[in-house]
Amino acid sequence: MRITSLALPLLLALPTLAFAQASPTGRWKTIDDETGQAKSIVEITRAGNGTLTGRIVELLDPSRPNPTCDKCRDDRKDKPITGMEIIRGMKPDGGSWSGGTILKPDEGKVYKSKMELVENGAKLKVSGCIAFICKSQLWERI
Repeated sequence: MRITSLALPLLLALPTLAFAQASPTGRWKTIDDETGQAKSIVEITRAGNGTLTGRIVELLDPSRPNPTCDKCRDDRKDKPITGMEIIRGMKPDGGSWSGGTILKPDEGKVYKSKMELVENGAKLKVSGCIAFICKSQLWERI
């Protein structure tokens, strides 16, 4: 009887765990597509309107202390990069998320973006495009 009372909560939690893995919400280690080095920790959350947003919660080995987005041209200009919202307006699109933007703070450029979970939710493929030029990165769930 004791084993069943312990197993029941675990069985009830399985759908929640599966759903968590089917969503990009949570914390991700960003990996630079050119160097293969980890650059930051981004936390993706769901906004009240159902879209996804993402903020840099930690910079890993920044080039200078407390960097700001001096190359940004929008409301993020000269704001601290740590805490900055870099993903905006991502909407569900079948098995992926699109329709939003992603900012690359070191360039100050905003890209049209698309995200897709890969490797059973362990990684997030994040793509950013300007015109026909696209780049993608694989982020790791932490």
